Amino acid sequence: MRLYRTIIFLLLFIAPPPLKPPILRIACGAQIGRGVSIGWFTTLMGRHISIGDYSSIRALTIINCGGDLSIGRYSIISSFTLIYGADGLRIGDHCYIGPQSLINTEEEVRIGHWSALGARCMLYTHGSFLPYSEGYWVRFAPITIGNRVWCAAGVFLHPGITIGDNSFVKSRSVVSGEIPPDSIVEGNPARVINTMSRMQRTITPRRLDAIAEQMLRHFLALTATQGALRVWPDRSPPQVQAGRHIYQLVLVPATGEIATVDPTNPTIWLICRRGWSPPSALWLDLTTNRRSMHRAAPLDALCTFLQRYYGIQLEYEEER
Repeated sequence: MRLYRTIIFLLLFIAPPPLKPPILRIACGAQIGRGVSIGWFTTLMGRHISIGDYSSIRALTIINCGGDLSIGRYSIISSFTLIYGADGLRIGDHCYIGPQSLINTEEEVRIGHWSALGARCMLYTHGSFLPYSEGYWVRFAPITIGNRVWCAAGVFLHPGITIGDNSFVKSRSVVSGEIPPDSIVEGNPARVINTMSRMQRTITPRRLDAIAEQMLRHFLALTATQGALRVWPDRSPPQVQAGRHIYQLVLVPATGEIATVDPTNPTIWLICRRGWSPPSALWLDLTTNRRSMHRAAPLDALCTFLQRYYGIQLEYEEER
């Protein structure tokens, strides 16, 4: 059995990305959801493997868990990540593991929904080097990270720590104890310096409109600078060209009038009005964090931009 697992592990490493999900299903009995992508020179193994819909494991990542490997829906494990150990890893929905992170799973590691590890984070469930037989300490203990937890770049988590829901661990902090929910922590050792609820703003309909306008302006400016798509930001509504098509980007405010559109050009609707139904197939809704299943280059670029720059992760409409 061990030789078989080793062969599959190596085969996955060299297999082209489109072949990796079917190999896992056939050879390992893995449960692989829709739209799952596994990058070049990436391989993974676990006692039982489950990967949720639309999750992505990027190139040059190695995952070798002796226990269960469970990755939720819409989660991302970035390139150059190393995950290994005798026990398992459980990651929730809409999670992000940053590049060059290291997760040791000698004891189980659990990461809740909507939680993230920034680049080069390190999680250890086992700590030792000097001989235990000579009186030096050794510790084995699981790590638990709650829901909506953000560990910024370079955070180090010791064995046995627990981070409560809705918390933020600042860059390069070293966490060696329990962090209560709703905490902002920093330092070595990490200590609570504020609460998330105190820092979080209340989002009113008017403020959501202002946020959407700001993000749309930023997207148009960045897209124009990068040159991937041709942009006319000063038109009303703004327009983006992809191939032969010119798309109108129309903000649907929570209150007030909606801009008049040209019916001859396709329209992408950015919705801030709760319960509003778009008249065409290309849209994303900031009140529900949903987007249409229909694809278009400007819509895909806008969704990627919102996730990368503003932390807004969208699910497809079919999940309703």
